[in-house]
Amino acid sequence: MPSITAQPAIESNGNATNGLPHPRLDARRLGLDPNLRTTYPTQSLHFLRTLEEQKLTQNGGTIAVQAISQAKLKMEVVIVGAGLGGLATAIALARRGHLVTILEQAPALGEVGAGIQIPPNTGRLLRRWGVFDKLEKFAVRPDHINFRRWENGAVIGLTRLVPDFEENFGAPYYVAHRAHLHTALSERALELGVTVRLNSLVTKYSIDSGSVFLADGTVVKGDLVVGADGIKSLARETLHPETTAEPTFTGFAAYRATVDVEKMKADPTLAALLETPSLNVWIGEERHVMTYTIAAGKSFNMVLSHIDHSDPASWSSEGVVEGILQEFSGWDSQLLRIISLIETAMKWSLRSGSRLSSWVDPSSRLVLIGDAAHAMVPYMSQGAAMAMEDGAALAYVLSQISSLSELPFAMRTFEQERIKRSGAMQEASMVNGLIWHFPDGPEQAARDAAMRAEVEGRPFTRSANQWSDPVTQAWAYGYDAEDAMQAEWEKAVAAHVVESSSSQAAR
Repeated sequence: MPSITAQPAIESNGNATNGLPHPRLDARRLGLDPNLRTTYPTQSLHFLRTLEEQKLTQNGGTIAVQAISQAKLKMEVVIVGAGLGGLATAIALARRGHLVTILEQAPALGEVGAGIQIPPNTGRLLRRWGVFDKLEKFAVRPDHINFRRWENGAVIGLTRLVPDFEENFGAPYYVAHRAHLHTALSERALELGVTVRLNSLVTKYSIDSGSVFLADGTVVKGDLVVGADGIKSLARETLHPETTAEPTFTGFAAYRATVDVEKMKADPTLAALLETPSLNVWIGEERHVMTYTIAAGKSFNMVLSHIDHSDPASWSSEGVVEGILQEFSGWDSQLLRIISLIETAMKWSLRSGSRLSSWVDPSSRLVLIGDAAHAMVPYMSQGAAMAMEDGAALAYVLSQISSLSELPFAMRTFEQERIKRSGAMQEASMVNGLIWHFPDGPEQAARDAAMRAEVEGRPFTRSANQWSDPVTQAWAYGYDAEDAMQAEWEKAVAAHVVESSSSQAAR
């Protein structure tokens, strides 16, 4: 970000108004942070961020891949898991010069699931890292998010994504197929020299040695091991063997399905939903349905969330479509027509992790990221985003150390920032689980009234829709994981210097 500058007032003769040349004002001269970070929440400096991005824009609006300072100490990092978070972390580390090896138990790279949302807080990182140009032709850029009443589809909440989000947060709001994002990440990781070892099932973590043991008896060692091994994490179990650390079933479940867009276009009652790319969310008592097009607009992604307190182990793939129709019986007829086009679906239990006391082992040779550290329900659509932010933040702190003796300090600083950020996002996700699922009654009516201004195009300062609420928007989408980690690092270093000086003075 550029320093604050202001030109002196100029008379027609080109001199400053007082006849003397003035030095250009900058942040340091005014006693401000040179990177324009403030200790209070404000959007007043956003225009300078926009100016900087305009300088970086090339080739018709594509943001150039930004140069990055290289790590002072080139480390050998072993990442367990080649999911979205593991690949993103590998890219962030390799860009800074670290030697990265990913261990993946599957025989081939791939991603399970269908749609994924790419909010600006990760869209900026993907652009910066050179990933997005590999994904852009497959991604869809929705114009807005419609929140709809469950029984008739009436719009009760509205978030304008275009052009608002790119103007305000430096990147559009995208949706895509998870497989396309995974492919883009894996291609970029390989370009940067990341080694990916398939058929490599980790069966044991050796905490003190920075080693992992594979099922075939192989031992893989690094300066640091990153546990990106998902919601059923063996790394988390190693650090926190108590069962309370395991993500728990929330009682929410979700059917995930896709519908061929051509089938929808053939139905005149559904074709209107496809005229403008958008996210449509039907909300009602104990249920909601999130929908949007993916795969360059060829597939209609659906996530149908509902309450189900039965044992997930008893769930079967048989009769899933019939189960969906039963769960949403009586809902908007247009929605039910879309559901009738579903051919296959999967049912997932939604789990949320408790806030862990630490993500790092005592030797600082093993660290958790992603779902292994902070599983969350998908109601803010930020689960994968938090994992990518973890990788960006980890790469920053590791680039600042000069020896492995400084690793404990780096890991403490990293987890302090990331536990705070991801924990708050877990909370925000569950808040949507409350807001969206009221039965018809006073709470539902008050919620709908709190979103009415955005639907009617009137100014508003708050909203029950967290995608529109100005405070939540700025916090969720204006956050930059690399910048935030830099700020936390500088604060921690300054505190360490003061503490060291005080200790020496006391001797």
